[in-house]
Amino acid sequence: MVDTLDGTVPAIVGIDHAFSFPIRYFERHHLVPDWQVFLDDFCSHWPTDRPHTYVDFVRDGSVGNGAARTGERRWRRLTEEATGSAKSVFHFDVQGSVAKSTHAGLPWLRLIRAALPEVHVWPFDGWCPQSGTSVIVEVYPRLSSGMHQAEDRTRDQHDAYSVARWLQEADRTGLLENALTPPGPEPIAMTAMVEGWILGSEWPPAKPKAAAKNARRASSPTTTQPGYVNRNNQEVLSCTGKPGNDHNQVIYILQCLTCGVRYGANGSDIFQRKCPKCGGGMPGLAWT
Repeated sequence: MVDTLDGTVPAIVGIDHAFSFPIRYFERHHLVPDWQVFLDDFCSHWPTDRPHTYVDFVRDGSVGNGAARTGERRWRRLTEEATGSAKSVFHFDVQGSVAKSTHAGLPWLRLIRAALPEVHVWPFDGWCPQSGTSVIVEVYPRLSSGMHQAEDRTRDQHDAYSVARWLQEADRTGLLENALTPPGPEPIAMTAMVEGWILGSEWPPAKPKAAAKNARRASSPTTTQPGYVNRNNQEVLSCTGKPGNDHNQVIYILQCLTCGVRYGANGSDIFQRKCPKCGGGMPGLAWT
């Protein structure tokens, strides 16, 4: 990245791990709310940019002093609360965790910042980057991975593809500039300049999924009606009108409310459909 962001062509880079920690971490360890101070202090305890140094080496005490810079797995940043599903940076050893990648990646952010001080790390260097400046942002692939068919990509490849495509399309349409604006009210934005912010997350957080699901169920009694949510948390978005692969059936677009993936299904299968990405369901039907 240091070689690529040489100033020749402005670029935006999305990285899928946290750039900072919750305010409670700063309070516990008596750190001033300054990102550079945080990075320097963290790297002195978690030197995961050294050769052959892994996060688990620091966790088990053989390298560094990770025990002196820890947090609680229930602590979440405001931006993680805003997404409704992003896990805590201290929640290790579970599916979907970003704790290990965060603890591995933070020293490399510090290295990039030292090598390329002209690159804008959002939002710590400000909410509105100057025109022509390369920008590094924190991303959460779940916010965009459900917008596109995975085709023959692995999950990680599809996450990377979805983020890159969203950034490209948002830049072309003007949505990117809006996404870079600070969340309101002002205290939230001020906290985010210490904790970091996931590009595309919004404040206040959306309603809890369970409440939204129950509301949709109450108003959508038929399985093919848009808004219907089946017992496996799969929501009907729309009818394509295109023929399915079952007798006299058409394809409906469904979305998993757990991981956000969208896929096609026969109308007759909606009531029992499971997510093909996270629920072990059959592959979806193509509708494009």
